[in-house]
Amino acid sequence: MFDLGRSFLATVERRPHTIAITDGDFRRTYAEWLDDIQSVARGLESLGLGRSDHLVVVMQNRWQMATLHWACQFAGVIVTPINWRSTAREVRYCLENADACGVAFDGAGADAVLACREAYAIPRIAVGECGDDDKVAFDSLLGGHGELLCRAAPEDISLMLYTSGTSGKPKGVPRTHRAERAAAVAHVAQNLYRHDERTLGVMPLYHTMGVRSLLSMALIDGRFVCVPKFDPEATLEAIEREQVTNLYLVPTLYHLLIKHPTFSAERVASVDKLGFAGAAMSVGLMAQVEDAFKPSLFVNHYGCSEIYTFTIDQQASRKPGSSGRASLNQRIRIVRVGAESPDDIVPPGEEGEIIADLAGDEAFYGYWRRPDADRKALRDGWYFTSDMGYFDAEGDLFVTGRVDDLIITGGENVSPAEIENALSLHPQVDEVVVAGLPDEQWGQVIAAFVKPRGNVSEETLDQYCIDAGLARFKRPRRYLFVDDIPKSAVGKVLRRVLLTDRADSLAAK
Repeated sequence: MFDLGRSFLATVERRPHTIAITDGDFRRTYAEWLDDIQSVARGLESLGLGRSDHLVVVMQNRWQMATLHWACQFAGVIVTPINWRSTAREVRYCLENADACGVAFDGAGADAVLACREAYAIPRIAVGECGDDDKVAFDSLLGGHGELLCRAAPEDISLMLYTSGTSGKPKGVPRTHRAERAAAVAHVAQNLYRHDERTLGVMPLYHTMGVRSLLSMALIDGRFVCVPKFDPEATLEAIEREQVTNLYLVPTLYHLLIKHPTFSAERVASVDKLGFAGAAMSVGLMAQVEDAFKPSLFVNHYGCSEIYTFTIDQQASRKPGSSGRASLNQRIRIVRVGAESPDDIVPPGEEGEIIADLAGDEAFYGYWRRPDADRKALRDGWYFTSDMGYFDAEGDLFVTGRVDDLIITGGENVSPAEIENALSLHPQVDEVVVAGLPDEQWGQVIAAFVKPRGNVSEETLDQYCIDAGLARFKRPRRYLFVDDIPKSAVGKVLRRVLLTDRADSLAAK
């Protein structure tokens, strides 16, 4: 099997003069970009980074970051990207945990990196006018000539992502060239990509969705259109300028795009295929997105950093809420919550924990130096996701939330997703998140955090739930109207923030 470096070489040999990457006015063909990538790869070696060493990258989605990603694939270095919004403490943890042999950063991550004593013991590669006097300027790594580097083997580690760390320290997820290439090939197949596709490179390259967009384009001679930081107008400009053909975004970014004042069908007319992942898309938003883009393909992708793809539904609006069926490289099961064995399977229609087969081509082998996390998540060859879901009578998967998000009220188990989907269809509801609030009598009461579009009352929303057919015990007992819904840097709803930072203060009013 090819490693990723050889995969890139194959594309260069096949279509050397095709545009590979753009970033505003910056453009490179595959042949030109290979020269840059190889020069940077040799530069990494000259700085002492070798096969299986970690390079931590704290950078926005600029062409320099994409170039470093590919340079690491050729040099056998493990690219270890982290959120450019990270604090100095978070950067320090990752530098130490990964035993980093180098760190690369731009202006967005400079303050945090340079506040870490650990960064001064290793080479520091800076993009632009940031950093200390001893930094290595990224531009100084360009323009060199020498032997063609292709150091990695398929079983070498290509990439290490860090999970979000919502409970405890972030966990390193090392992924081999073999797993990364398999995930990219499956992404191409499952999204029906063709030669010359053009994708928007706005999902962060420290996130599995961003990495998949980068790799998949290189496999099919496609174009990766960098957007360093999501901004609706800048994103629309990039789509229009580069005639982007497909989008792969979290639901939040679709929401922000179609609600932007300058959005129009004409500006996104080149977009033919849509995909989303990272979070569930409400039924209401799904209908709005489909109406706005009118795509030929609308893919709901369910997966994670550890195992890229669990399930795929190529007709997302066919059965709203469904995540489809197992992907090309995966098998999934639903087991009883708290099960110790992957054989403790629940029948169709019954909720349980979703688990995935670790023998799948896209799967990781275990967390980086976290045997405790391995013991919790990896059992008898299966990955226990901590996601809740069920199979319907036709065999389609419905993901209903996290095990920790399950609301237990009056002894009944309630998943937030069903209530969120019902309320999302109300014309005066912009966004909604449902969670459980502590209650002495009921254990938990169901609360709906609503970002309204206009004036709407609790009574109106409660009647709407009744009309939608929600069982009485599933209807929210509290409606908390908020100005915004807190989300992570990649658009995931932060329920814990709502519960810890907002619920108490709102309940006291």
